[in-house]
Amino acid sequence: MIKIENITKTFGETKAVNNASLTIKEGEVFGLIGTNGAGKSTLMRMMTGILRPDMGSILIDDDPVYDRPDVKEKIFFIPDDAYFFPNATPETMRDYYVSQYPSFDRERFNEMLKGFNLSPVRKVAEFSKGMKKQLSVLLAVSSGAKYILCDETFDGLDPVMRQGIKSIFSSDMNDKGIVPVIASHNLRELEDICDHIGLLHQGGVLLSEDVTNMKLNLQKVQVVFKSDEDRDKAIEGLNIILSEQRGRLNTYTIRGGREEIESHFRGSETVFFEVLKLSLEEIFISETEVVGYDIRKFILG
Repeated sequence: MIKIENITKTFGETKAVNNASLTIKEGEVFGLIGTNGAGKSTLMRMMTGILRPDMGSILIDDDPVYDRPDVKEKIFFIPDDAYFFPNATPETMRDYYVSQYPSFDRERFNEMLKGFNLSPVRKVAEFSKGMKKQLSVLLAVSSGAKYILCDETFDGLDPVMRQGIKSIFSSDMNDKGIVPVIASHNLRELEDICDHIGLLHQGGVLLSEDVTNMKLNLQKVQVVFKSDEDRDKAIEGLNIILSEQRGRLNTYTIRGGREEIESHFRGSETVFFEVLKLSLEEIFISETEVVGYDIRKFILG
């Protein structure tokens, strides 16, 4: 488990991370959402022990990470713009990480290079952006590290490769117990893989929620009532987060279970109603607007 408590990091007059707290549990994929400048990369560099927080603490399996090589062996960080040695090939990068990670699986790395059609002897500098991303992921999952921190890892990957990497993460979670932490500015990238989402804004944690619970506890309902009086009577007592009306069509985002909401509207005077599935983006829009933010202003889609 990674436990982050009240950490702050300032560069000059800029507070990159501001009193942030998060808990990243084993057995789940954690998504870290925020636009460029929200503090995602700085937070990840503190989680890996590259940067030291000005205030607060970060514990990796109950141990501090900064200045602890033994703890850092549990973490592999894939930055947005990964660094490779000049004139390096996948083979030379493999040999370097073998020296840094005692559990590095050389055989698996070689097999995955073939599976992804990456030449082991071609210079990495000649690779496309997507190929470099693939190589970084293969090095990470071969390292034997428990926590794999990915900063915009899916950016630049085509849909097939993106799905392939997500499949590797899923398999390794089951077989090896890895814990992926994926930072992105795009909620849609994370919707089908993350179990928990943390939302960063201006260096602070605006929201941290379990995705399943969020989806179970929010419902989107489209309904046409027979009259305004029927509408007023039907929505009385409901915990409505958002509402919109276009002509006679009313759209509500309501907090509550699906069966409970369906039962409620079945007992109301309606022309028709339907309960729709909310996307992760719609859920976050609803939750952040409740606390006074409009996520659409600072989350790109």
